Amino acid sequence: MQAPMQQGFRPMPPTAHRSPAAPRRPGMHAPIQQMPPQQYMTRPMPHPNDAALRRSRKPTDKNLPEGIEDVIIGEGVQQYKNLRDLEKRLDAAVIRKRLDIQDSMTKTVKKYRTMRIWITNTVENQPWQGSGNNPGSGRYKVRIEGRLLDDETDPTVPDEEEKAEDAMDHDGEGDKATKSDSKNSTQRFSHFFKAINVDFDKPVTAIPEEVKPVNWSKAVPHPNTPTPPGTEFDSLQFSRASQENLNITVSLVRDEVPERYKLSKELAEVLDVEEETRSGIVLGIWDYIRAMDLQEDEEKRQVRCDHRLRSIFGREQMFFPQIPESVGPHTSPMEPIKLPYTIRVDEEFNADPTPTIYDIQVAVEDPLRTKMMALTQNPAYTAGLRQISSFDDQIALIVQALTHSRARHSFYTALSKDPVSFVRRWINSQRRDLETIVGEATRGGGGEDGSGPEFRFGGLDGPWDSEVAKEAVRYMLARPEAQAAAAR
Repeated sequence: MQAPMQQGFRPMPPTAHRSPAAPRRPGMHAPIQQMPPQQYMTRPMPHPNDAALRRSRKPTDKNLPEGIEDVIIGEGVQQYKNLRDLEKRLDAAVIRKRLDIQDSMTKTVKKYRTMRIWITNTVENQPWQGSGNNPGSGRYKVRIEGRLLDDETDPTVPDEEEKAEDAMDHDGEGDKATKSDSKNSTQRFSHFFKAINVDFDKPVTAIPEEVKPVNWSKAVPHPNTPTPPGTEFDSLQFSRASQENLNITVSLVRDEVPERYKLSKELAEVLDVEEETRSGIVLGIWDYIRAMDLQEDEEKRQVRCDHRLRSIFGREQMFFPQIPESVGPHTSPMEPIKLPYTIRVDEEFNADPTPTIYDIQVAVEDPLRTKMMALTQNPAYTAGLRQISSFDDQIALIVQALTHSRARHSFYTALSKDPVSFVRRWINSQRRDLETIVGEATRGGGGEDGSGPEFRFGGLDGPWDSEVAKEAVRYMLARPEAQAAAAR
């Protein structure tokens, strides 16, 4: 019995369900179906052994098979062997030289050059210049400028290096000027110092603002951020108001990598130097220990201290790994370079001003280091290595083809000399192989000598008992299809 329909309500039309096979009318949109996770397409990852398999299939032997010169017309075999000997000597020389270059690059050997520093000052609005109406307006301007001396004028550069530099730069005097400018542009005055401080001798009548120190500190760059251009300079200038002469001291704090330290009297006596880096100190002590034979016989890490080492470490015995931290109290930071100067504002000096000149020694990178880095990182060198590797692969393929041809030549030569005996032996060998496959063979069966190699190996002098044949078998077994068959 159907329930009575409530008044005021209309029945909903039945929903039409379309068969999955029914065509979709225009304008209808199919619902988006979510693909299960297991149906997502994944990119096949290369197997880690694929590269090794590819390398194992490549022939590597570049030595010609024995006896091939008897079947080749001409002197090609002997010339190839001569080229192989030359290649071995050349490879040994290149590897030795490359190791020497890398060893030289890892060493932190510094070279010292002479930097000339000029300090001078100019004045303006001084009383003797006619500015009597404004007696307190006299000023001065100090300029501190530094440049590396050229190799031709630097007395610290050896004659041999001057000749080498001149030999590399053989394009004329114009190139020498360009070379000098490039050096100054890459290694400017501020490059060699962490900080530059100017301290004033305070006279009694001086105003505090007039004798306030001048300080400059080099900004520490971020490790991954290059130094912005324009941060280095060749000269430092400052101006102050003063009408009397002043004494100043310019302090230059060195910026060296690795940093040098001043050694104590005891440590300087052992190393025979007064300034050294941390690594240089440890290496110097190690050389002293070996020279004086202070290592213990049983434990090489144990060091027996003599009177010089006892004055440094204060003990009779010392473990060598403890030396770097034990020499810390005997090192101190290098004192800054101090350059005194008098600011002259009088008329007598400024009528013909003469700068005060100082020559100091600064540590610079060895120019050969840059050239060696450019040599080892040259893209042409890498491209040349790839080309040589390609030629080696082609030579190995040619040698493999020659080896196979040599084996076929030996086979047919033996067949031509005694066909009946050769075919009989060959049939016996094939029968022996078939019996071995079906498991019915016994050692020495088929008329063969059980104490020696079978004929299928070619005998003692045959090509199939050579290293080339064994290597070819390894190549065949390294193929993926061979490995899959072995797994089954």
